[in-house]
Amino acid sequence: MPDYPYTDDLRRRFGDRLAAFARQQRDGDGLKRAAVTITLIDDGGGRTAFVLTRRTPRLSSHAGQKALPGGRIDAGETAVQAGLRELAEEINLHLGEDAVLGLLDDYPTRSGYLITPVVIWAGANAEMSPNPDEVVRIMPIPLADLVRPDSPEFITIPESERPVIRLLFGDDQIHAPTAAVLYQFREVAMAGREIRVDHLEQPVFAWR
Repeated sequence: MPDYPYTDDLRRRFGDRLAAFARQQRDGDGLKRAAVTITLIDDGGGRTAFVLTRRTPRLSSHAGQKALPGGRIDAGETAVQAGLRELAEEINLHLGEDAVLGLLDDYPTRSGYLITPVVIWAGANAEMSPNPDEVVRIMPIPLADLVRPDSPEFITIPESERPVIRLLFGDDQIHAPTAAVLYQFREVAMAGREIRVDHLEQPVFAWR
């Protein structure tokens, strides 16, 4: 599998593909607006990884779950501004809007949110530390894990006619909405293919 070296060439390639992508925007339909970040970092060995976190068990919603950094979009904020703010609040990573490579499709969740994914290039010298009020652990995941031949998996559940997506990484796994967002990133930015993911279902435990 490719190891995706953390280079300016890769940044340009991802940025060009995201710029050419005809992003699907939604009006919200009464959903709360939120932003998540797919933040690309150097894994310490010159390879590209994205940042996943494990949420603290003390949070009121989705406690203890694996998640991309992100949260509610405040009044007057754009998705980009909210994503950068959440990076600073959750993992103490402070970046400007020049770090943003582009946006993916808005994704509606069963728990009442409309998520806008923001793709960010953190730079080779990015420094992070978890905010213990929100994040238990920062988990850098190699981009190569997104192109494993055995991932993604699509599962059927009795509660929905839509397929549930599950991504595998290392010895672990992650479901939608995070899995759906990362799958679209893989297809659009990494493979140069235009796909939609709003038809992909979330497991029942994520509906609350």
